[in-house]
Amino acid sequence: MPAEPKPHSPLRWLVNRPYLLLSLTALFWAGNVVLARYVGSHVPPLTLSCIRWIGTFLMLLPFAWPHLRKDLPELRAKLPFMILLSTTGFAVNNAVSFWALQYTEALNALLIQSAAPLFVALWSLTLFGVRLTPAQLGGIIVSLCGVFTILLRGDLAALADIRFNRGDLMFASSLLSFGLYSALLQRRPKIHQLSLISFTTGCGALLLVPFSLWEFLIGLRLKPDPMSLATLAYVVIFPSILAYLFFNRGIALIGPNRAAPFLHLVPVFGSAMAILLLGEELRPFHLIGYALVLAGVIIASRQGSATA
Repeated sequence: MPAEPKPHSPLRWLVNRPYLLLSLTALFWAGNVVLARYVGSHVPPLTLSCIRWIGTFLMLLPFAWPHLRKDLPELRAKLPFMILLSTTGFAVNNAVSFWALQYTEALNALLIQSAAPLFVALWSLTLFGVRLTPAQLGGIIVSLCGVFTILLRGDLAALADIRFNRGDLMFASSLLSFGLYSALLQRRPKIHQLSLISFTTGCGALLLVPFSLWEFLIGLRLKPDPMSLATLAYVVIFPSILAYLFFNRGIALIGPNRAAPFLHLVPVFGSAMAILLLGEELRPFHLIGYALVLAGVIIASRQGSATA
């Protein structure tokens, strides 16, 4: 069992910095979307999602086991709720988003991704009566403007060229599931963070096993090449273990409505990756969009925007 972080250790400093944790989460998830779209022919989407959570669970288990044993009574008492968290946040959300990327373009996916904070707000309002404050709503609108500025390359006429297909509807449904997961985290049992993430990833993996077997039986199989192995290593470590630990901690510190606008950083980081890794040119609309997104995130997530 790893030792608890010292009072002034870098780890303790990090786990108490929600804005940094949520920004890193967005960075890791942006890389996940770009990579999943790129390697679709190497790793079937449902198999990728299943292996992702199996690998995450196995890597976390040695550290989480002492906490799982201690939290077992609480987990049993809240088992239906924990299964719901596993289904919405890990099985449905991840598998459907990977599957959707087989049928839609990156631009469409990023446009839909920009609506993620609205799904979180919708579920928070519907389930728990948690309303957006004017600052939160204003921040989401400002950052949405920034996202659209980047994705449309500063040209509103580009909206006329966007065509939505079944992949877009699938991607939107995955965000609807993730929004539910984010809202439900407000009611998470009082258990250790490692107990929460290890249980939900393990349960999510079990839920995906039948679908992964179905892909195998119809001939959609993982290609054991360096690209596949590198993809699996990335998705297990960064957008899975680290991102979900960071995201859950960020929500625990500032709540879902203040944390949700950080999801707008996903398409921002995605476009930045295209510039750095794919050689795309940095243009003025990128800078304008980045500034708007940053301003919106600051407005929506500041301390005074919390609901009473």
